[in-house]
Amino acid sequence: MTSTMAAKRPGAPEQPGWRGVFRDFTQDHGFQPLRVEGRLPEDLRGTLLRVGPVAFGVGAQRYGHWFDGDGGLLAVRFEGSGAQGAARLINTPTIQAERNAGKLIYSNYGTSVPLWRKLMMRGKKKNSANTSVMAWNGRLFALFEATQPTELSPEDLRVLGETDLDVIVSNFSAHPHRVPARKATYNFGMQYGRETLLELYELPDGGAARHLGQVPLPRPTMIHDFIATERHLIFFVTPLRLNVFRMLLKLGTYSENLEWRPELGTEVLVIPIDDLANPVRIETEPLYTWHFANAYEREDGSLVVDYVRQPDFSSTHTWLGELTHGVPSADAQGRLHRATVDLKARTFRTEERSALSCEFPRVAPRDQTREYRYLYVGVHSKAAALRGPFDAVAKVDMTTGREELFGPYGEQYPAEPVFVPRAGATQEDDGYVLTQVYDVPSGLTHVAVLDARNPGADPLARAWFEHSFPITFHGGFMPAK
Repeated sequence: MTSTMAAKRPGAPEQPGWRGVFRDFTQDHGFQPLRVEGRLPEDLRGTLLRVGPVAFGVGAQRYGHWFDGDGGLLAVRFEGSGAQGAARLINTPTIQAERNAGKLIYSNYGTSVPLWRKLMMRGKKKNSANTSVMAWNGRLFALFEATQPTELSPEDLRVLGETDLDVIVSNFSAHPHRVPARKATYNFGMQYGRETLLELYELPDGGAARHLGQVPLPRPTMIHDFIATERHLIFFVTPLRLNVFRMLLKLGTYSENLEWRPELGTEVLVIPIDDLANPVRIETEPLYTWHFANAYEREDGSLVVDYVRQPDFSSTHTWLGELTHGVPSADAQGRLHRATVDLKARTFRTEERSALSCEFPRVAPRDQTREYRYLYVGVHSKAAALRGPFDAVAKVDMTTGREELFGPYGEQYPAEPVFVPRAGATQEDDGYVLTQVYDVPSGLTHVAVLDARNPGADPLARAWFEHSFPITFHGGFMPAK
């Protein structure tokens, strides 16, 4: 097996092994048998689907930020004794337009093009389809928060087209959240104008998508994620301000027009699902969050919100922004927090629950919106690794605070963990943790199947691709029919 790393130029600084995860992916293929190391659980039947940026430029021109990479989908179909894998480029019309032109056409999150080209595009946005995946009512979608969902074929993962689901006003977040008690999934979009509006959506099981309505925000900003309880949708409106005037003048990239204004503080916005007109707004200290883990309601009416807290917005440039171009200039600073929101007293209290540098927290699907114990998250297991991708997955006991690591297993770098329950499971952690892994020595990608009850053990199985695939952002599991 050969390494995917490029040859080192004489006199060039030594590149870390994990840089191999940011090579452009070109080996598009459908489902084919994977080499399995170990023994796959017989009851693990279904498909792991993961979406992320897989091509980081057009020709010799490189994108300015990891978030701008063209989307791709990695899938592993587990069939008890074996597994099949597929790796697809997601060719949206705007991605294909740039490839056909052989050059950059669209300004994006951190990628700039000349002003005259922006004017030619007349406000048209690139759909990179690179952030997350959503399965709903037998349909499959790749999500990218700046635009509309891209529908994919569940059978062979080919692109079927972009869709507004007949209700989307402008864009659709890449972070929908399911509320099992309501048998529905909820999401939002952002609309900028004289005032900034949250557009709220409901996707019922077995029914048509609904536009629930709008809720005004205190300022133009960017919101990446939110979280839901059985009765509420919760947003952190951080002190991140979008300079709409510069955007209208088509000056700078989107990220260059985001200003961190800590003096504005954070607004905790709690929206009753059945009463959008009466949200609760609570002011608190400045903070930033990329991702939430879970939330639930206590008997006294207060809300518990688990999230990864960043001290500010600097991670977008110093860690996330530089991963694709070299060693980041600062350590990853995300820490797992638990907040208590008292709706009656209108107070917000938060405390650190883990000192590990972490991101991409997940809980078991059955535990969404209800009190739970175990959380799974990507972590840096040692201080020396704080400037690269995560090198381990952790299981955090939110009751006792105990942290247990899956790995690290040498020079291997896992993506976001996805929990899959065992057939007939009765205990919360009775199941498997699936994670995409880049293996530096071989230069190949595999999906590791971990025993959620035994974090210290080696993986139960590894399903190997015969190529590498860039680190993906988010994924999910579709059980076999």
